[in-house]
Amino acid sequence: MREIKVGTARVPYRVMGQGRPLVLVHGGNPGSKSWDGVAGAFADTSTVVLPDLSGSDAARDDGGELTIELLAEQLAAVIDDLGQGPADVAGHSMGALVSAALAAVRPDLVRGLVLVAGLAGPGDEYFRNALTLWRDLAGDPAAFARYTMLIAFSSEHLNSIGRAAVEELAAAYRANADRLRQIDLALRMDVRGLLPRVQAPTLVIGCARDALVPVENTRELAAAIPGASYEELDSGHIATAERPEELVALVRDFIGGKPGMSALG
Repeated sequence: MREIKVGTARVPYRVMGQGRPLVLVHGGNPGSKSWDGVAGAFADTSTVVLPDLSGSDAARDDGGELTIELLAEQLAAVIDDLGQGPADVAGHSMGALVSAALAAVRPDLVRGLVLVAGLAGPGDEYFRNALTLWRDLAGDPAAFARYTMLIAFSSEHLNSIGRAAVEELAAAYRANADRLRQIDLALRMDVRGLLPRVQAPTLVIGCARDALVPVENTRELAAAIPGASYEELDSGHIATAERPEELVALVRDFIGGKPGMSALG
């Protein structure tokens, strides 16, 4: 585990594998471990970098308000500290917005961009109300965790894993100050003005059964980025859990990670 200081924050990051750097950016959740189920699948051809940005459990900061600009600055600092040149960057959910913002303001750091289950900004009333209710449930830890499970996973996935596993998921995600900071940011985040500035080849991946970010939002994100490609998975919001092999294949093919392929040159 490495750690860097960015402003008032201490940002740790993990590194595994070898090859061109691939940075996996977490969303509004406990942190980089949200990628653990698929990170190893890239380690044979990529130096996989897993940062824990402010709002994650592993990061340490002053507890202040989160912004996309702040998190993008931390992401830039991690890539600079790694010292291996421009990186392929894949972000999930809120991490997709952070990754897109970085690509817009620091094109020198981003070779290729993959955005999973993201959106461009506010305006969707479903999303706004889903997050408002999520935040308002913070005073009831059990209800907060169960609601998190319902918006994170598709009904098909929950029905496929059995009641014991569902109950485990329903107890796993608890409200704390950092989760609420992340939800507050999600209600404010907006990168629409930055998206036309993205120069890196971009793949946007939508999740057709997403109960948190309706897939129409992800399609709009793709349409706002010049030249972006779009793919869709039959998945709920957490594609790393529901469609890990398909997600890995899309990312590997796009960044040229699969032997014999070089989608980005």
